[in-house]
Parts: sequence; C-alpha cells; structure tokens
Amino acid sequence: MSVFVASDVPGYAIERHAAIGSTNDRASDLARSGLDKVWVVADRQTGGRGRSGRAWSSPPGNLYASLGLIDPCESAVAPQLGFVTGVALHAAALDATGAGARLRLKWPNDLLLDGAKLSGLLVEGGRAPDGRLTTAIGIGVNCVEYPADTPYPAISLAAAGLPCDAAALFTCLRREFDRRLRIWDRGAGFAKIRAEWLERAHGIGTPIRVRRPDGDRSGIFKDIDAEGRLLLASESGVLTVEAGDVFFGVQDPPRAEMKG
Repeated sequence: MSVFVASDVPGYAIERHAAIGSTNDRASDLARSGLDKVWVVADRQTGGRGRSGRAWSSPPGNLYASLGLIDPCESAVAPQLGFVTGVALHAAALDATGAGARLRLKWPNDLLLDGAKLSGLLVEGGRAPDGRLTTAIGIGVNCVEYPADTPYPAISLAAAGLPCDAAALFTCLRREFDRRLRIWDRGAGFAKIRAEWLERAHGIGTPIRVRRPDGDRSGIFKDIDAEGRLLLASESGVLTVEAGDVFFGVQDPPRAEMKG
C-alpha cells in the first residue's frame, strides 16, 4: 500500500510505501508516466541496489528515498546530479545531526561519517514516451543499521552516537535538495556546486587507489574537474577518471563486491 501526499517543499510530491522493491524503479516509472518531482520513500526495500547493480542492504529504520525528475538538464550534464545530491545530503545530515566535520563526501557519490560509509547515491537515466530525459536519484542512509560485510567500512548514525530517525533526515533532505537544484540550474551553476563539494571532500591531496574495470590505478587525489571527473596525479601524469571505486591510503582494497 502507498500514500501519495503533497510535499512541504512547493512543487514536489511524496509517495510513501511500507515496502517496495526499489524506490528508484518506482521513481523512474512515475517520471516516465509524466509525474515530475515526486519523492518515493519506503520503510524498506526488497530489491534495493547501488552502483553497478550491487545489492543494497535495506533493513527497516534506514532512509530509502528516490526522486524522479523530468527533463532536469541536457543528458551530457546529468551525471552532475550526483554531486548536487551529495552536497544536499551532506547539508541535510549536518542539519539533522550536528555532526560537523565528521561528515565528508567521498568521490563520486558517497557520504562518509568518521571515515566510514554512511550513505550511497544512485543516479539513473531514462526517457519518457515523448523523448524527454528522465532521471531517478536514489539515496540510502544508514540511520540505525549498517552492513558488516562490505569492503569499504560502513557505519550508521546510531552506531556513531548520532541518533536521527529517517523521517527527520528526509525532511531536511527535501529542503536542501531543492535549494541545491536551484543553484545548479540545469548545469549552469555547477561551478558553485563543485566548489561546495570540494569543501566537504574527503582525501583531497592524499594517496588513493581507484578500482576500474580495466584495472586499478594509484596516485594522489588531486581534484575534480569542471565535469566532476576525478583527477589522479601519478609519476606518469594526471589521469582523468570518469568512474570507479576509491580506496584511501596505499593499502590494497579487498576484492569482494560491495553490498551497501
């Protein structure tokens, strides 16, 4: 059963579910059907997923929310929505918890707390029947529980001594996302979003290893460019990375698949 209500942020609506397969799938379906700016939020997911189709652990108590958008921008700049969402989520978590500098952003789309993964983001694109671009932006936050069998350490707000329920965090997120979406302005304001993201970034100027399908690359996390791509400096020059999993320090990352 679902409940469809107006949002407290003008121009948006919210569809609430006790349980759903995937909030992102539902948000995509709503956008393709012509409904713009609808948040889909669920108490739990039975088929949640992260990047590259990885399973996303979805126990009750955590935040599972996705937003469907119609024609938010040209398709070439749609990946920037991950940074828009990351900055908004950081601001929302800061407002809801007061965690301060304990909260940082990990390239390309994770929120860290005390250096461990608190949240993941997933931006997926599609097309409406009339050809317009649709996007679904999925957000999962470990409010009360976190998976223990992940290659990158995970954490929850509760485990970190920052109790905050999913509803309170979602309230903050709705406001902060709308604010950042307006600043971004279909990509025209990405420079402002990029600057805000860099202020909150974890690991700039430190050694990292980036796992990519064509092999790992190691170097210094130098920057992100005007498109949001990671710039990795090494003895052979500066490599521009469009996608990959980042591990900090010089140790070898584990080979297991990430589940949450």
